Amino acid sequence: MTGRRVDADILRNDSKGPWGSGGNNNDGGSNGGQGSGPRNPWAFPPSGKRTRSSNPIEDWLSKARRGGGGGGGNFLGGGDAKRWYLVAAGVLLAAWIILTSVHPIAAKERGVVTVLGRYTGTLSPGWQVTMPYPLASVTIVDMSVRNETFPENGGDNLVLTQDQNIINLSYSVNWQVANPEDYSFQIRDQQGTVRAVAESAMRAVIATVPLNAAIGSGQDRIAARVQENMQSILDRYHAGVRIQIVAIKGAVAPQQVDEAFKAVSAAEQKAQAQVNNANAYAQQKIAAAQGETAQFDKLYEQYKLAPEVTKRRLYYETMEQVLAKSNKTIVEAPGVTPYLPLPQLKGSSETAAKQGVAP
Repeated sequence: MTGRRVDADILRNDSKGPWGSGGNNNDGGSNGGQGSGPRNPWAFPPSGKRTRSSNPIEDWLSKARRGGGGGGGNFLGGGDAKRWYLVAAGVLLAAWIILTSVHPIAAKERGVVTVLGRYTGTLSPGWQVTMPYPLASVTIVDMSVRNETFPENGGDNLVLTQDQNIINLSYSVNWQVANPEDYSFQIRDQQGTVRAVAESAMRAVIATVPLNAAIGSGQDRIAARVQENMQSILDRYHAGVRIQIVAIKGAVAPQQVDEAFKAVSAAEQKAQAQVNNANAYAQQKIAAAQGETAQFDKLYEQYKLAPEVTKRRLYYETMEQVLAKSNKTIVEAPGVTPYLPLPQLKGSSETAAKQGVAP
């Protein structure tokens, strides 16, 4: 009893200690009527009761733990708490069902539906409803046309032709999804598969054509063959992809041999031009010979009808052609020696000799 009394006296000691006076002094000091100096932190407040927490969150948590408020009612306690939990769970469940069951499908999209991992159908554009997740799952497939460019980063794409020449080839492929079910389940990397098939088909076709066809007028036929081969390969894979068009953008020699390639091309073009000129000259000569042959045939027909008349006519025409190119003197009367201008005849003979005409 003595020890407890001493402890109480120490706690209620009004004398100034290291924590100041703990008594109830109404001196109006700066400590709110508790004397000068700091108050003992272990002492009770002047009213004899502990102060209430000033934090509203702590007050709310304290009420929730006690299960009631100051007015005598329960705060999320007992049956009310269970009711609130059920309401919150119902709201979350309804939101989950709505968000996972209603699917907006755009005009250029299709929705591939699987129920417990098994394909059940394809959703058309619009607002569509399915079973909620995880019972049903919807995969959106883009049905718009896509473009693949080769080479992808603008580098070199070296391809070998039939005549062992190397060209730097650039082209593009347009494709789109034709069957959403096959596109979703038959191949894994759809874009990578399309690119691999395009490169394989293009190299296979270029390997069967010469250089002139690859860089010239044969590009349209090459693109058509590549498109056909690509579609055949993808159909065997059941990829669900349709190739729209294959377009060759450029086919040139590699930069390392570009100058030599241009020289070879110029030489080939010159040789082709010479061949064309020779063919044109040959055609002219053949046409002229054929014309002369036809004329001779007609003349022969006339000769068979009147041989003497035809021979005399030929003689006269030949002499006319010969004498028309030479100087001549005609003496009509026998025994008469006319005046012959020999200097003029000599000059005319020299002129005719220079021109290659016999006097």
